[in-house]
Amino acid sequence: MQYLKNVATLKMDPKLCTGCGMCLKVCPHAVFALRNKKSVIVSKDSCMECGACAKNCAFHALSVRSGVGCAAGIMYAALAGKDPKKEACC
Repeated sequence: MQYLKNVATLKMDPKLCTGCGMCLKVCPHAVFALRNKKSVIVSKDSCMECGACAKNCAFHALSVRSGVGCAAGIMYAALAGKDPKKEACC
């Protein structure tokens, strides 16, 4: 699933990535892949900015402004008692 193009705040510092693969395990939208023993962003537009990757990267190779993207829209809609599929950006 892709959201708005070229707006995700996800960033990666390849120099800090060790290739542990944790970001692949926690990302709900398969934004990452392992290539040449390093993680790479393969689908940035699929990032819902939940922040799971950055919070689970022990090497601080990832950053994202969680709470500003689609994940926030889904949570706010659910908290308001609305259908997230109709109210959120997804």
